[in-house]
Amino acid sequence: MSVTETTTADTTTADTTTADMTTADCATATAAAGPAPKDRYTISEVAALTGLTAHTLRWYERIGLMPHVDRSHTGQRRFTRRDLDWLAFVGKLRLTGMPVADMVRYAELVREGDHTHAERRALLESTRRDVLHRIAELQDTLAVLDFKITHYGTLSGGNPT
Repeated sequence: MSVTETTTADTTTADTTTADMTTADCATATAAAGPAPKDRYTISEVAALTGLTAHTLRWYERIGLMPHVDRSHTGQRRFTRRDLDWLAFVGKLRLTGMPVADMVRYAELVREGDHTHAERRALLESTRRDVLHRIAELQDTLAVLDFKITHYGTLSGGNPT
């Protein structure tokens, strides 16, 4: 995924402000998990599609991690496809280990508009460095496990691999 790709999940309006990171992979995963796309989704439908609880979705909205979620005439939240794409992207950010405060800051920057692209990129680059560091640590750990597995395979007279 390059930092120059764009997404609709990271926009402030329908036809302006593109993002600095794609959510195509995230959207694909979300779309595969549910029925054919429609215009509006209830909170229970979004919970079922994303695996998040209704409580978590409300919390995301309350802390500013979710953009404004429309309401029906009865006050029920009505999520859009863009909201689902954004939640998929947030899920990827969570998997990186990005702190919630940084995710909220990123969401604020998106809402502030195009002039924040550099700051958004810096935040994502910092997170990327953290992920690469964790990957290196996991690779070292995997090498130790492989060594031990080979060692015990040899000791038991079986296949060392």
